[in-house]
Amino acid sequence: MLSRVLTRHLARTLRRCGGIIVCALILVSSCGSDVSAQEKQRALSGADTYLGFDSNDYPGDDALPVLKKTFAFAGYWLNAPPGEEPGEATNSWKGKRALLAKNGFGFLVLFNGRWERELKSVDHARSLGSSDAKAAAEAAKAEGFARGIVIFVDQEEGGAMTDAQLAYLLAWFDGVSGAGFHVGVYCSGMRANEGGGHFTITANDIRDRDEGRHVEFFVYNDGCPPAPGCVYGDRPPAPGESGVPFAVAWQYAQSPQRPQFTKSCRASYQPGGNCYPPAALGLGQLQIDLDSATSADPSHGRS
Repeated sequence: MLSRVLTRHLARTLRRCGGIIVCALILVSSCGSDVSAQEKQRALSGADTYLGFDSNDYPGDDALPVLKKTFAFAGYWLNAPPGEEPGEATNSWKGKRALLAKNGFGFLVLFNGRWERELKSVDHARSLGSSDAKAAAEAAKAEGFARGIVIFVDQEEGGAMTDAQLAYLLAWFDGVSGAGFHVGVYCSGMRANEGGGHFTITANDIRDRDEGRHVEFFVYNDGCPPAPGCVYGDRPPAPGESGVPFAVAWQYAQSPQRPQFTKSCRASYQPGGNCYPPAALGLGQLQIDLDSATSADPSHGRS
């Protein structure tokens, strides 16, 4: 959304990648709900995959027009992104919605959820899920987002969800839905080794246990393959190629690179193992994650 991911067993590793700000491919649209000529052409041709970026840190007002030359949408944090030190949690995206919309960006609206260690019991998890849902809805309204947008809760830890983790997510889903928004989750699309020859993909686990709720999935899988590495192009990889066929968005490259998953695409990352915007944009070493989505505005946040 820029992430730190703690994978359970072999797949639970702490991920630190600058923040979750998502964007999808360059479709030079103006602002609001206006659609550019390029976007119309893509729609007519059936090309429905868009390139995006995400980062914990807002890239700066001056960088937006330059980034829009390559990316169609941006992840937007409603609260402090993951990985901040206690007492230092800040959200540099706050108050930037109008400027992003003015520059033609679509949105992937994100809310940082809870670590498993914060969930003391199932009842406590439900209480936190409900209170966090209220905070997410209030933050979305304060930032100028309309009811009906999709808000994605950031579930950093992979593997099968514990009872407390699931209780938190379900309470969060219900609270956000009750406030008039649609719900989504950012979670692992990678196989986590649960031991005994058993593997779990977090997205599948949540979907199988969401009790019929309509949840949209933004998954991370930077393993090469299926991930292509830190690469750009007119045809970003479709989210369904992530290994989670029902995903609407896919984070396929992270900063910094996780070498245990990216051996075959290591050369695609820049020196230091990070992913930066194309050099031609002149933005230097701005650490980003790369994402693809089935929409140029995955959260429908332009209006």
